[in-house]
Amino acid sequence: MSKYLLSLILFFAGVAKAATVSYTVDARQVRQHWDGWGVSLCWWAGQCGKWDDEKIDEIIEWLVSPEGLNYSHFRYNIGGGDDPENRHCTLHHMGKGKGLRAEMEGFKDFSGDQYHWERDAAQRKIMLKIREKRPDAVFEAFSNSAPYYMTWSGCVGGNADGSKDNLKPEFYEEFAHYLVDVCKHYKDVYGIEFKTLEPFNESATNYWYQGGSQEGCHFDYQSQIAFLRVLAPVLKESGLSTIISASDETSVAHSVKAFEAYRKAGVLPLVGQWNTHTYQADNDLRDRLHQLTRQAAIPLWMSETGSGGRGLHGNLRMAQRLMDDVRHLQPEAWCDWQYMEEWGDQWCTINGSFRNQTYAKVKNYYVRQQCSRFIKRGYDILATECPQALAAISASRDTLTLVLLNEGKEAVHNITFDNFTISRIDDCKAYRTSANENMAVVEDGISIKGNTLSVALPKQSITTLVILQTNNNYKP
Repeated sequence: MSKYLLSLILFFAGVAKAATVSYTVDARQVRQHWDGWGVSLCWWAGQCGKWDDEKIDEIIEWLVSPEGLNYSHFRYNIGGGDDPENRHCTLHHMGKGKGLRAEMEGFKDFSGDQYHWERDAAQRKIMLKIREKRPDAVFEAFSNSAPYYMTWSGCVGGNADGSKDNLKPEFYEEFAHYLVDVCKHYKDVYGIEFKTLEPFNESATNYWYQGGSQEGCHFDYQSQIAFLRVLAPVLKESGLSTIISASDETSVAHSVKAFEAYRKAGVLPLVGQWNTHTYQADNDLRDRLHQLTRQAAIPLWMSETGSGGRGLHGNLRMAQRLMDDVRHLQPEAWCDWQYMEEWGDQWCTINGSFRNQTYAKVKNYYVRQQCSRFIKRGYDILATECPQALAAISASRDTLTLVLLNEGKEAVHNITFDNFTISRIDDCKAYRTSANENMAVVEDGISIKGNTLSVALPKQSITTLVILQTNNNYKP
């Protein structure tokens, strides 16, 4: 008996026991154009940028290579910088929470100080290495807090009352120049022009407080609006092509409220890109924010998210959030929060020791790779009825990618294609990550009947199919 025949027998024998879902993928039902996957550079880059060059080369290759995570979008953190004399907060107060890695260097120590461009060398080294290995990389600059001397508390952790603004209004213009001057420096000296500049980070929350565990700054919605009116002309006068992005709220509910406040105040024309985090989200709110940004013709990023959990189960839970984001929010880019962590296997894709320069891929690397390696920049995301499926098609319409998630017991997906033809099993390549597999090539459990593809999904797994179209006659 041939290996192929045996696999078919085993496949159909298991169908009766497995949950079966059937749905259609129409190659002409495009939801959004895909611009890429990404990650923030803080705080891992500020640590890994101090490593030996060969180790930096390897972890960046894992991050940006088309055979690795294939990430192309990166968020550079413009540090505010705490008071060097710690007059309003204790020394290394961030060490009690997020760790000393969260301490960011500012480029000025006081109002009127000259810029100290030699600072933040480690994060800069990582950014330059990314640009070297990924010339098409897209960079965003973002701020968590203004420098300490511009704040009410004198501390970049936030106000003494986390529900109150920390940037003094009389420093709005100086802070605007600070952000734009950093952007201009990177353009003039290193040839990196940031696509976007984001002045806020989860600013509607009460997370940020004096002596806290990271840089943070509350802005209520009206303060955000007032600052944008100051920032926009400063950025325009700089001559940069950089546009403003906002408002990077922690939840989609906050993001919707911010968007509606901006629209009512008439400042949406100042915003060239809308950013949101999805730490808290449901699909109704994702749909709502998508509708708002689409009606306003503003590009949308999911600019930061992450999740706890344990083991593969937690990794797959995060994969479901990713699918919900891409399917309902419909962003052009999707960004992780951290690339490397020193503990756990949930908030990172590689784990190691910043001090010892050791590192290794964790299961989450392969789970994320199932999406990011195969849904490529320039593809279009297609509509699917199945919440556990992503579909994307190449610009030339000759390659269709399916990512199928199964968090439970064994399952079978029966996918019928419209406006896309597949007739040979050899035209389908499959890869899977499960408890015992890491991006393993799959050679069984897949069959074709007519224009319907049947795929057996083992329990607790994520499977990617790359399908070549037969007789492609696409004309753009």
